[in-house]
Amino acid sequence: MLRVIKWGFVLVVVLAAAAVGGIFYYEKQELTFSPAPLTFDLKSGSSLRTVARDLSAAGVIGEPLLFELIGRLHGNAPHIKAGNYEFESPTTPLKVLQKITRGDATQMSIRFIDGWTFKQMRAALDAHEAIKHDTQGMSSDAIARKLGIPDAQPEGWFFPESYHFSRGASDLAILRRAQRLMQTHLNAQWAKRAANHPLATPYEALILASIVEKETGKASDRAMVASVFVNRLRIGMRLQTDPTVIYGMGDAFDGNLRRRDLQADTPWNTYTRGGLPPTPIAMPGLASIQAALNPADSKMLYFVARGDGSSQFSRNLDEHNAAVNKYIRGRK
Repeated sequence: MLRVIKWGFVLVVVLAAAAVGGIFYYEKQELTFSPAPLTFDLKSGSSLRTVARDLSAAGVIGEPLLFELIGRLHGNAPHIKAGNYEFESPTTPLKVLQKITRGDATQMSIRFIDGWTFKQMRAALDAHEAIKHDTQGMSSDAIARKLGIPDAQPEGWFFPESYHFSRGASDLAILRRAQRLMQTHLNAQWAKRAANHPLATPYEALILASIVEKETGKASDRAMVASVFVNRLRIGMRLQTDPTVIYGMGDAFDGNLRRRDLQADTPWNTYTRGGLPPTPIAMPGLASIQAALNPADSKMLYFVARGDGSSQFSRNLDEHNAAVNKYIRGRK
């Protein structure tokens, strides 16, 4: 009996040692993920078990149970700190654990504003002293190709949001994150688009959303603004929207849009050309994407600014002319 107990004890010790050895092997395993870096928002009050599960779901680590075990083995379970974390590839589970227990969260941030052009985004990135400027000297087309953007047209492909990062992060990495987020939102909203929508592709939705973004002065008008453009597209009427003309003028625009500008043909002049312009004219926010794909149910074909940020909508030219006389000429 003593012999059995002895060998049983030895077996338990061997198995325990093997388990511990396996855990220590796991904690030093190389973790790779693409695209990198991956960002992770660790919420205040999260337990080690919850964090392990969420890190696994985010693609940072593999098996959450093993990650939880190394956390408990190292005594780090009580020391997890909330924050926004950025993980470079390659890394290891132990380094991930050390990062979230040291509180090595990203300290820097940059915000891209709804309605900004790619040129404005680049200016903000270039002006940020904590960012590594890997795109300096690169053309917009070259950046788009580097990011794998279709047709090398970067305009509109980045989601307006605040992005947190560690000092020295590459501007290209930040752009890649913004691009991925825009693609995610665009795909999700495209799947929920209204039935019988005249737009044929998600990219057309991005173009229309950018116009809605630039034309909306009051958030509550956004769905109605979108309905005007969708109604025009349905009947083959030109969009005739000033922001597209201004975009097509580029640096030649001096703040004043003149009649001759509306008559000067460019690919973005929706007074001289039918349908959508060839590219977005800015980066739209989520609300504008939603409005473009699910516009208000209306028969409106025109709108004019009231002067207080809101718009007056009209079904026909006579109504529109009356609104122009009231809200535009009446202010002069």
